[in-house]
Amino acid sequence: MKKFKSLILILFFSLAVTALAQADKLVSTGNEIASYLKNSFGINNRFEIAEPASEKSELVTVNPQQTANSIPGLLKNSVNNEIKIERFKPVPMRDGVKLYADVYMPAKPGKYPTIVIRTCYGVQRDGGHQDKIRFAQQGYAVVFADVRGRYESEGQWYPFKDEGKDGYDIIEWAAKQPFSNGKVALQGGSYLGHNQWAAMSQTPPHLVATFPGVASTNIYANWLTMGGAFRLSFNYGWGVVRMPNRIMLPQYWHTEAYTPEELKYENILWHLPLKDGDLKSAGYAVKHYRDWIDHESYDDYWKSISDEENFSKMNVPAHTYGGWFDIFLMGTINGYIGMRNKAATPEARASARMIIGPWGHGPSQAFGTVDFGPTANMKMFERELQFYDYHLKGIKNGIESEDPVKLFYMGVDKWRSEKDYPVPGTQYKNLYLTSNGNANSVRGDGELSFEAPKKAAADKYTYDPKSPVMTLGGNNCCGTPTQAGPYDQRPLERREDVLVYSSDFLKSAVTIAGPVKMKLFAATDGPDTDWMIKLVDVYPDGRAMPISEGILRARFREGLDKIKLLTPNQVYEYEIEMTGTANVFKPGHRMRVDITSSNFPQFDRNPNTGDPFGSSDRVRVAQQTIHHGGPRLSSIVLPMVRAVE
Repeated sequence: MKKFKSLILILFFSLAVTALAQADKLVSTGNEIASYLKNSFGINNRFEIAEPASEKSELVTVNPQQTANSIPGLLKNSVNNEIKIERFKPVPMRDGVKLYADVYMPAKPGKYPTIVIRTCYGVQRDGGHQDKIRFAQQGYAVVFADVRGRYESEGQWYPFKDEGKDGYDIIEWAAKQPFSNGKVALQGGSYLGHNQWAAMSQTPPHLVATFPGVASTNIYANWLTMGGAFRLSFNYGWGVVRMPNRIMLPQYWHTEAYTPEELKYENILWHLPLKDGDLKSAGYAVKHYRDWIDHESYDDYWKSISDEENFSKMNVPAHTYGGWFDIFLMGTINGYIGMRNKAATPEARASARMIIGPWGHGPSQAFGTVDFGPTANMKMFERELQFYDYHLKGIKNGIESEDPVKLFYMGVDKWRSEKDYPVPGTQYKNLYLTSNGNANSVRGDGELSFEAPKKAAADKYTYDPKSPVMTLGGNNCCGTPTQAGPYDQRPLERREDVLVYSSDFLKSAVTIAGPVKMKLFAATDGPDTDWMIKLVDVYPDGRAMPISEGILRARFREGLDKIKLLTPNQVYEYEIEMTGTANVFKPGHRMRVDITSSNFPQFDRNPNTGDPFGSSDRVRVAQQTIHHGGPRLSSIVLPMVRAVE
């Protein structure tokens, strides 16, 4: 009998332990689900429900603690709409070409505000579907289409050419579909962002709002070139290797360990003349690439596809965003400024918005070699949803009363809202170059001072296109694998063909935000050359981190649409536009300016010959002279703003 009782007791404890284990497992599973929801969809302490625009729209907040005790309550207040997807929908263009689109929409029949997205990377691309599903779950119809000549769409691929009129046609098509309430917005970044600007310039009547991210607004000035210097790494890697025809190709045959030496980027990017460099990749001529080289200045070919020529026609709100180290940063900035000051209607001007973070070609916490802290990253979907909810659904969610600009200040790693860009109250201050004639390398005697030096002096260096300064960070992206973002510049600053000018150690913080430019008095002994400038924040431990850069091809000194070669050895005054920035130089840091004549392969090597662009394999060594002090006050112009609290 005692043995029987003991067995019963053992069985009881076994069942109890098993029950506790199952309970722990359920709790663990619940935590895993919660973690998955948070990581995958950003769902944390509240659920937002956007009802279809055809019905009354509202936001419903669900208390997670109450929901935990009420499964029927969770089902009743479902976080999202059920959705459906309709694939391979033909969209006729005005010339009879059919584009093909996938449509994401709520499963419940109705008329919904509609978001149009047009991609050159294929609707099948990994990572391209989550936001479309989420928009549909939030009560939007989403038309996701391949652009003309790409993937499933008909027609001939030629970058940029047809995006304006095709954008108009697909917007108007979408507005007339049974699933749409006639209100259409646009979404997408990079080339997809340019597509938005191009469509806006055509003023489609059913377009209500746009959200172009990390996008160019002038394909010549802030996509193909900077200051007239050809973005070789990007244009070759994107235009020749990845995007020559109907599908996007990988770069493996130029980058992998098994790649033959003759095909490695390290060799083919050095090929001259540039005009037939496409043959070094896949053995055939890429028409759009050759056209880019043929049109070396900002001529009618480029003006016909420039969004900046059309800001005064654009009549709907636009929200731009970008990164301080993005290749298209100037497009982000110019897009906001253009809409804020030139848009066709008061509403469009007042509704312009811009966010710039310490990012490359999209939001992140760390970029290059710098971690900017947990607040640096931003979930752009949430911002887009807020923008669309306000403009397409009429939901008063606060975006209408916000300051129009939000900037991330590097150095202190803080966000601050601003009333405009450039920041109101900005004081532009000259930081002057000076030396005793030996500013070559970080070992030289180059200095920076807010006081104009009275003594005239000059620094000299040699620029050899066969031994260029190599790219080390900066505003680069998306082409051949080239470093981008903030990288320590000291390996370059040890070169004799880099002039280095440094301030004293700062006793108090210097805060800048906005456009930066270089005023440079310089001469070269040939008919053409490049001037490459970097603004650098030097840390107490010696790290030299770039925060702004600019380059000017000397033949474009009077404008990107004017080619004028130089008189050898004549001193010219150059004004070099640099990338915008926001940075706090802390006490104990130093400000620095680096000057040279190359940044390869981010930009092609200027051969110093004055020959038509890309036409020759001839190069010559140039002797460069930078003048400063006295009557030739070379300086970098800094946008000084109030301190960041």
